[in-house]
Amino acid sequence: MKHLTLLSPAKNLAVGRAAIQAGADAIYIGAPRFGARQAAGNSMNDIAALVTEAHQYGVQVLVTINTLLTDEEKNEAVAMMHELHHIGVDAIIIQDLSLLTYDLPPIRLHASTQCDNRTPEQVIRLRDMGFKRVVLARELSIDEIRAIHEAVGDTVELEAFVHGALCVSYSGRCYMSEVLMNRSANRGCCAQMCRQRYDLLDSSMHEVMDDNGQPIHQRYLLSLQDLDRSAYLQELIDAGVTTFKIEGRLKDADYVTNITAFYRQRIDAIIGATSCISYGFTPDPAKTFHRGATDYFLHGRTRPMANWDTPKSTGERITDINQLHPGDGICVGDQGCYVNAIRDNRIIANKPISMDATHPLYRNYDIMFQRSLHTERRIPVDITFEEVPEGFRLTIGEHTATFEAPHEPATNPERAMQTIRTQLTKLGDTIYAPRQVNIHTQPYFIPISQLNQWRRSVLDRHQRR
Repeated sequence: MKHLTLLSPAKNLAVGRAAIQAGADAIYIGAPRFGARQAAGNSMNDIAALVTEAHQYGVQVLVTINTLLTDEEKNEAVAMMHELHHIGVDAIIIQDLSLLTYDLPPIRLHASTQCDNRTPEQVIRLRDMGFKRVVLARELSIDEIRAIHEAVGDTVELEAFVHGALCVSYSGRCYMSEVLMNRSANRGCCAQMCRQRYDLLDSSMHEVMDDNGQPIHQRYLLSLQDLDRSAYLQELIDAGVTTFKIEGRLKDADYVTNITAFYRQRIDAIIGATSCISYGFTPDPAKTFHRGATDYFLHGRTRPMANWDTPKSTGERITDINQLHPGDGICVGDQGCYVNAIRDNRIIANKPISMDATHPLYRNYDIMFQRSLHTERRIPVDITFEEVPEGFRLTIGEHTATFEAPHEPATNPERAMQTIRTQLTKLGDTIYAPRQVNIHTQPYFIPISQLNQWRRSVLDRHQRR
C-alpha cells in the first residue's frame, strides 16, 4: 500500500503540538500573513519551534500562503517563502499561481483547494506547473476523484478533505462574503454569510411553505453540516487519495486532539499499523465541535447536507438526561445553556431554554470527555548493545556511542543479561519507546549505574539532533 498521510490543522503552536501527540503525520499552519484564515497567522519563531518539534517525530510541517495577493504583497510573500524554507518547512500551500513567476526557494509546493481543483485538466495543469500535491475540491464524488487519479497516475499526490466544516459554494469560488460585506474569502476574511438566517422565497418573491404549512422564515438555509468521511477511507485510498486532510485552522486543541486521534486509529486499522500513542479517551467526533455529519457529494445526494436549525455545534443526541453531568453544555435548536445539576429528573440550567418535541436535546460540551483528553506519543527506536574489543557499543535509534569498560564475567549470567536489558530499555519520560532490543554480548557484570549513564549519554545525543 502507498504511504498514507494524516494531515491535521494547527491554529497555533500549542494546537500543532496537540496534533503531533494525537498522531498526525503532518500539520498545516498559517504563515504570519496571507493565509486563508486571516485570524490564524503565526510568527516565524513559532513556526520554527513547531518544525523542530515535529521533525523529531517524523512529522512534516506545511505552511499556508493561500490567499490571492495584490501586486504590492507578492514580494513580501516570496520573501516569507524563502524564510520558511530556511527554517525547514516541508511544503507551502498556495492559491495565487502568479507566485510561480517569481524567484521561489527550492521547496515543495501544494496547490490549495482554493484553486478550484475539480477536473483532471486542472490537476494536470497544476502538475505541469510544478506542484507536487493538489488539494482536491470538497465537492467531488468518488468517481470524479478516481477519474482524476486515472488521468495523472502517481505523477502528483492527491489530497482530500475527510473531516470538518464545509463551504456552501465551490472551493475558492465563493464571493458571497465579498459582495455583501466587502470581505473576501479568497483574502482570508470570510464573514461566513452561509451561517446566517434567511427567508426562502420563490421566483415571484412569495414565501415558501414547509411541510407543516409554515413559511420558511429566518432559518439557517445555507448552513451545511460538517464533513465526515471516516467510513469511506478505504474507498478514497482505492480512488487514489494518499493524504487525508482535517479542516480546522480555527479550531482549538481539544477538537484537533479528538479528531486527529479518531482518524489515526481508523487509518492504522486499515494499514495494520500500531502507533506508539497512548490515549486517555475514546475518540468520538460527536464529542467536540460537531454540526452533524455528511459525506457531502462523495456518493451523490445521499442524505440531508444542511441543518436549518442551527449553525452551531450540536454534538451528540441525548435521550436520557441522566447521561448529563454538571458543567455539560446542552442545546435545543440554536438555543444553548450549561447544566448546573440534575434534580428530580429535571435539568437545572444556568439559563432557561425552551424545549419541545420537534427539537431533540443535544449535548455539545461533555465535561467528562474534555477532562479525559490526553495523549502521549512516543517514537519507537531499536536498541542494540554489543561488545567490542575496548568495551561496549550502544546504539539507540540512529545514534551510537562506544564506551571503554572491562569485560568482567558475571557470577550470575542470567541475572546479568536481564539487568542489561532492563536498564537499557528504561527510556522513562523521554519521547522514545523501545521497539526491538538486540543484545550481542557474553553475560558480563556491568554496574547498573554504568548502564544508566551510557543510556543517558546516547539519549542526550538523540534528543539534541
